[in-house]
Amino acid sequence: MTEWPVILIVGLTVLFIGISKAGLGGGLGMLTTPLCVVAFGLAGQSPQFAIGFLLPLLCAGDGFSLHHYWRQWRPENLKYMLPGILLGVLAGVQVMGRLEPGHFNLIIGVLAVGFVVFQVVKERVFKNETAFKPGYGTGMAAGIGAGLTSTFAHGAGPVVNIFMIPQKLPKVEFISTRVLIFTWINWIKMPFFVGWGLVTVESLKWDLVYLPLVPAGVWLGIRLNRKISEEKFSKLIYILTLLAGLHLIIGSLSP
Repeated sequence: MTEWPVILIVGLTVLFIGISKAGLGGGLGMLTTPLCVVAFGLAGQSPQFAIGFLLPLLCAGDGFSLHHYWRQWRPENLKYMLPGILLGVLAGVQVMGRLEPGHFNLIIGVLAVGFVVFQVVKERVFKNETAFKPGYGTGMAAGIGAGLTSTFAHGAGPVVNIFMIPQKLPKVEFISTRVLIFTWINWIKMPFFVGWGLVTVESLKWDLVYLPLVPAGVWLGIRLNRKISEEKFSKLIYILTLLAGLHLIIGSLSP
């Protein structure tokens, strides 16, 4: 009874990966993990399976986005964050083996809800701030946070945004730099996810089925980015992310 709902929800999630990698909908990327966890939960799969399934597709989306935004980024942001990202990923994979599926649901749900709260208040927080110049100190702290949250739930978006928004970069440079940072984060995670059994032969079979939706999503996102209101689209994404996050939190706390 859950076969078609699972197929459709997962397909929509993978399409969202491509759209978000194209720079449309700042919060769309945060919706993919909680939505995918909910979908695979209907099929009796663990949150760890959903997280492992998503990583190769995220790497594919990064590749398509890199091509589109090639060399339009601010590389010093990656330079400042990279040491912390490495430490955060290393710490994250050490903790992952001790977590139960319910813990993953709770962490992913909290990150999703926290992301929505951050999006609501960020304009007030950063509105009157002057542009700051990033450095190794702030980059290390942001990198550790990004590495940890990305390892647990592919949820580094809020941490990276906190580091980058105060720089007040032009839109294309902001998106391009995020693409560069997330490409490194995801590929750094890959050997650890394979070693811990999160990326498996079974999850890769699912990836091959859904892979064509990633470039389709990138293509769609690039075109929609020129035609639809970012504000209205983002509000819809925040609502969906909030609902998915609350669903996971409630489910993890239920007996």
